Amino acid sequence: MNKKPFYIRLLSVAIVLLFVGTLFIRCASVGSPTGGPRDSLPPVILGVMPEFYTTQFSDDKIYLTFNEYVQIKDQQKELYTSPAMRKKPRLTLRGKTLVVEMERDSLEENTTYAIEFGSSVVDNNEGNPLHGLRYVFSTGNEIDSLLMSGYTEESQKGDSLGRAFICFFEADSVDVPQEYDSTMFKYKPSKMARSQKNGIFIAQNLKPVDYRVYAFWDSNDNQTYEPSIDKIGFLDDVYNPAKMPEFAIWYDSLRHYTSAEPQLYFRMFQDVSFARQSLQESKRLDRHHIELQFSAANPDIRSLVIDEVPTDKIIIEPLTRGRDTLALWLNVPSESLPDTLHAHLTYMKHDSVRMLQEHTEDLNLAWRLVESREQEKEREKLEKEKEKAEAEGREWIEPYRPSTFQFIDLRKDIEVNPEEHLAFEFATPLTRFDSTAFELISVGEKRDTIVEKMRFVPDSMSPRKWRLQSDWNSKRKYRLHIPTDALADITGEGNDSLDMNITVSDIDKYATLVLNVLPRGEGDEYIFQITDAQGKTLREIRNVGAGIHTLNYIPVGDLKMRIIEDKNRNGRWDGGNMVERRQSERAEYYKNESEEELFTTKTGWEFEFTVDMSRIFAPITMEQLIERLDKREMQRLIKLEEERRKARELGNKQHNHNRSGGLGGAMGGMGGMGGMLGGLR
Repeated sequence: MNKKPFYIRLLSVAIVLLFVGTLFIRCASVGSPTGGPRDSLPPVILGVMPEFYTTQFSDDKIYLTFNEYVQIKDQQKELYTSPAMRKKPRLTLRGKTLVVEMERDSLEENTTYAIEFGSSVVDNNEGNPLHGLRYVFSTGNEIDSLLMSGYTEESQKGDSLGRAFICFFEADSVDVPQEYDSTMFKYKPSKMARSQKNGIFIAQNLKPVDYRVYAFWDSNDNQTYEPSIDKIGFLDDVYNPAKMPEFAIWYDSLRHYTSAEPQLYFRMFQDVSFARQSLQESKRLDRHHIELQFSAANPDIRSLVIDEVPTDKIIIEPLTRGRDTLALWLNVPSESLPDTLHAHLTYMKHDSVRMLQEHTEDLNLAWRLVESREQEKEREKLEKEKEKAEAEGREWIEPYRPSTFQFIDLRKDIEVNPEEHLAFEFATPLTRFDSTAFELISVGEKRDTIVEKMRFVPDSMSPRKWRLQSDWNSKRKYRLHIPTDALADITGEGNDSLDMNITVSDIDKYATLVLNVLPRGEGDEYIFQITDAQGKTLREIRNVGAGIHTLNYIPVGDLKMRIIEDKNRNGRWDGGNMVERRQSERAEYYKNESEEELFTTKTGWEFEFTVDMSRIFAPITMEQLIERLDKREMQRLIKLEEERRKARELGNKQHNHNRSGGLGGAMGGMGGMGGMLGGLR
């Protein structure tokens, strides 16, 4: 079968995508009665000057006329040009015409440009966006016509990361990265694209040359890559669109953008190695509580002096894994702490040339108790009662006041997982912990009573967390008694008496997973995360090596198993380093022989899995990636149909005869790798 040249097929697809919507729109609008349904149709282009795909472009204005009045929305976020112009175009409206103004000196010679409007053009009345509007022209004799597709994914979670910019650098115009890759900082990309919400992108108007390709997720919509703030992804090789396998492309009528089979695959991560170290914020949250926030992980603090607080009375608690946020707890009497504390912090800070230098900052940390109206009335009432008693020569005894000592999320009735024991978290660090005053009693089925032994284990990171361990038995009921003032915190407050009823999780009401782990290499370790069907982590098991591992107390239902290849065996996922050309650690979902991620656990059942890491972490082919995305799309459509079904049922109950479309309509939007408007095969 004869095939048209690649660029002709591309232009054909572009024309179809551009005008098929217009055809549907015009047909749908015939005979619409006044006062009918809400207008849900986007604006329609009636005329363009100069025309699309103009060559030898020499104008400084472009006119796009619509069938109705339009507005420009989210221009900063939606509008960009490929390649970036030295000065961004200005958009103005004249009646039903959108005027795009450019400065001629912002354009390079012999260059194909695309102005990508995204969804910034909306109709004036209902705000319906015209998706995917792009204007292409060339300052030379030809329009670059090749394209590539790809997919951007969040590396740690292994899920789509949409709205990422993809940057194409002509390989012969940039340095070959050796030990240090400065491409994203030193050069301007010759072409740009942007992934859709599902992570798929189609980069158009490329040349038949080798490209080095990078992607970044723009967290603050300034269209500039900012290390340690935005997520980044890069490819190890160069890619030439003229030498890439052909792929399918279609229009997703549900989400209103083009989609495609991906050729390129980016695993995005946040490169924290670039973060400049400085003190971002210091605040006093309570009389005894200060918080310091740094811009980078692991601040090197040389000294910390707080006037009127002895150094050994400052308790430091890291609040984040990288210790970039620190809580300072002041273990001194409340009356010795003034409303404003003066502190002096010396730490290693990056200067303007990214060198660490010792730096001292003087901090003024103010805090004042603000009484509520009720507290103020109560205080004034007690003061008057005291004054009256003293005037009458009577002894005044202050009424009982409930303790302000706080447990965090501690309930009087709780179920304990025997493998995790009973966790305690307090609002502030403790100065007294009389564990001998605690009493744990269990009652058996025959009403026999046992005074149980307890072990208290402090948390290795937080001075506010403890764990009570015992030989838990699901056949017995437990009662924990904590007497008054067995505990005291740094404010001097003791606890009120507390009694807790404790039941123990019955292993027969959960599922059990038995994992036979086959590592890729000797000594390799992995992190296993048991998640629900939506990817929320329910259990995490670290430092899993070769052999049999039994996981008890697994929730019942539809689950997934996410596995992180812990290359450095530090028990956590680590991102990559773009400058050093080091990719992030891989995270993949376990799949059975039928390539299914989801499995269903049942009460009391034991499930065995052989986890061959050579298969799980094998190099990803485009065929596998396409299959993975197809399955995710199918799951999305099934969920969409379920939501529509529930809406229809609700509508029937409310005698609302407006019906939603079914799965058949949804499948038309998927493309399903079939039903395509244009197949580039």
